[in-house]
Amino acid sequence: MTELIWDGKYDKDGRKVAPLRVALPFQTVETINESAQERQRMLDLWSSGRDPEWRNRLIWADKKYVLPSLLGEFAGSVDLIYIDPPFDTGADFSFQVQVDGEEFKKAPSIIEQKAYRDTWGRGLDSYVQWMYETLVLLHEVLSETGSIYVHLDWHIGHYVKVLLDEVFGKDNFRNEIVWQNANSKNYTSSTFSSIHNLIYFYTKSSTYTLNEAFEDLDPEYVQRAYRHQEPNGRRYRLLPLHAPGVRHGPTGEPWKGLRPPPDSHWRFSPSTLDEMDHAGLIVVSDTGVAAYKKYLDTS
Repeated sequence: MTELIWDGKYDKDGRKVAPLRVALPFQTVETINESAQERQRMLDLWSSGRDPEWRNRLIWADKKYVLPSLLGEFAGSVDLIYIDPPFDTGADFSFQVQVDGEEFKKAPSIIEQKAYRDTWGRGLDSYVQWMYETLVLLHEVLSETGSIYVHLDWHIGHYVKVLLDEVFGKDNFRNEIVWQNANSKNYTSSTFSSIHNLIYFYTKSSTYTLNEAFEDLDPEYVQRAYRHQEPNGRRYRLLPLHAPGVRHGPTGEPWKGLRPPPDSHWRFSPSTLDEMDHAGLIVVSDTGVAAYKKYLDTS
């Protein structure tokens, strides 16, 4: 396998340098007031045999100490991880703020300075080592059916992609999701502006959970597109039963005396067409054009 090598990946004896595994106890700094009824409802919903205090936990600390401390409790049991690690921007955690018209500069804290040195102290080598150690520990806490999403940009994404292949396995790479920036203006740059970020989607194994996400369709669109109704009120639209392109196999042959239009073929195999027809999903117009029903409640 092709491997990314950096200064610090191996020790002098040729062994990979393992992540720090110092497990520290957590301390509760703040709790949020809630009614006894609401608290019990949430405990019943989320605890599921766990220590109920694990829910809604917000941890403020360096990940090199947090992740090892979570292993004893969560190793192999986390279903979904999303991380938005630092991009290779060289930022020093300082920022300007205005208060009553006066401008102040917020200097980085000691913790932020240390995090910056750990991540960028040796340039790209230290960043890659920092990210590699993080991914190794995240792989351990992820369940066998779990997924991880890693959000990066064009500065560093191609390096981290190779690390993800090494830690999670290139066969467990599922997709590279392109996330376009808001209000991106490509015409402002003579070198083509950077107008998107990347989200790498990996799983721990070939068996994983992916829940489809749906949102309500616009009511005006529903009225316009799903204008047909069954006698029971179920709304549907009619979609072409053919697709562009000539095929010389079964999908290019006549079906029940019908032919696909010129330079096209049936979207489905003859056996699937038979099943759809038996279920009452195929409609043939007076001119012999076949379409199929797409119901609103399945959209």
